[in-house]
Amino acid sequence: MSSCSEPQSKGTVLITGAASGIGKATAELFAQRGWCCVLLDRDLERLWQLKSQLVSSNHQKHLCRVLDLTDPAAIQSLGQDLPELDALINNAGMSDSGASALEPVDEEVPARLMALNLAAPARMVQACTHRLRTGARIVNVASGAGLRAIPHRGLYSPSKAGLLAQTRALAQARPAWTVTSLAPGFVKTDLVQQLIDSGRLNPAEALFKVPLGRMAEPWEMAQALYFLAAQAPAPMSGQTLAVCGGSSVYGGSQKLPQAEYDTLAPDSPLLITILGPLPATWSSTAHKGEAFTADASAPGYNGYVDGSACLVPDDQVLRAVQTAASHFLERLTFGPASLTLLLPSHQVPWEHAGDRAAARMLVSTLAAEWGTKGLRINAIEGVDHVSPDHGWQLLRYMAGAGAQYLTGQTLCLNQNASGGFS
Repeated sequence: MSSCSEPQSKGTVLITGAASGIGKATAELFAQRGWCCVLLDRDLERLWQLKSQLVSSNHQKHLCRVLDLTDPAAIQSLGQDLPELDALINNAGMSDSGASALEPVDEEVPARLMALNLAAPARMVQACTHRLRTGARIVNVASGAGLRAIPHRGLYSPSKAGLLAQTRALAQARPAWTVTSLAPGFVKTDLVQQLIDSGRLNPAEALFKVPLGRMAEPWEMAQALYFLAAQAPAPMSGQTLAVCGGSSVYGGSQKLPQAEYDTLAPDSPLLITILGPLPATWSSTAHKGEAFTADASAPGYNGYVDGSACLVPDDQVLRAVQTAASHFLERLTFGPASLTLLLPSHQVPWEHAGDRAAARMLVSTLAAEWGTKGLRINAIEGVDHVSPDHGWQLLRYMAGAGAQYLTGQTLCLNQNASGGFS
C-alpha cells in the first residue's frame, strides 16, 4: 500500500476528474491548505501537469491515478492501492448533446454518461469504503440540472437527479460519514465552453435566469467543495448545496439583467455584523475571532447575520424575515455583501407550516430581486440541531467571500445527525 502523508498533513482527499475545471481548482485549493491529494482522471498528460504545479512539502506527496471511471473493474481495482482517506470528492462527469432523452440507454453516449455521472460515484464509494477513515466526508458533484430539467441534453438532468437521490440514500445508509452533494450552476469550465462553442449554450440567454447575473468561476466551486469535504458538520449529511447564483430558485418569466458589481477574492476577510438578536447559545460564541481574522490592509467582505426569527412565535417567522431583510437594505443597497438568517427547527405544528414555507420562499424571492446588485441572502434552518461552534463554521462559509455564488438557499440541518468536525 502506498503512503500519501505524514502526520503533519491536514488530511488526504481523493478527487475524481481532477485534471481540469472544478476538479483542478479544487485540488489546488486543498493542496494550498495542507492536504494530500489523490488525483484521479483519464487524461494522463494534464494530470501529471497538475501534480507538478501543486503546492507540496516534505510531509506531503500527491498521488496520481489514471483511470476510466466508466470501467467498473478498473474502479474496483483502484481501492487496493489507496492511502487512508479523510474525504472523497466524486467530481468527474460529462454532458450530452443528444436531442432527446429517449435515446436508448444502451447506446454508446447515453451508456457512458450514465456510467460516469451516476454509477461511478457509487462504485467509487464501494471501492474506497475500506480506506475511508471514521468520520470521513463524501461529496458528490451533481448539477443544477439535477434540480430542474434541461431539455436537449439527453439523460444529463436525469443522471444528476439520480446522483442527488443517491447522496441522500447513502447518508441514511452510512450515518458514520458526512455525505453531501454540490449542485453547481453555470461555471466557466472547459465543459461549459464546449457547449458555448458548439452553439448548444448561449451564455447571454443562460444568464437571463441567474439572479446574480454572471457565471461562476471554478474557484467558487472549489471553495464550496473544500467546505463540504473538510469542514461541514454532520447535521449537513444528506443535504445538497446549490451554488448556482440563485438559478435553482428563480421562477420568473422576465429576463434578469447582468451583474452590476465586482466580486472579491475568496480570501477576503469576513467582516460580520450581528444585525438582529441571536439565540442565546449562539450569542455566547459569536465573538471568538471567527469573523475578524482579516488582514486589515485587504478589502473586507460584509456579512450580516440575523437570528431574530428563532426568538419569535411559530406564526411570526415570515414577519421576522421581512424585518431583518428591511434592516439589511437600510444599511446596504449595493454589494458585494450577504445576509444570513438563522431559522428555528423545521418541525412545527401543522397550522404554522405555511408561515415557515413562506419565510423560506421569501429568502428565494429576495435573492432574485437583489442578485444583480451583489446582495446575497441565505438561511440556515434548524440551528437547534447543531452546536454553535459548528454552526458558526457553516455560517462563516455561507456569509463569506468564498460563497459569492450562493444565494436564495435555505439549508435545512438534519436533526437526526450527530457529530461534528474531524
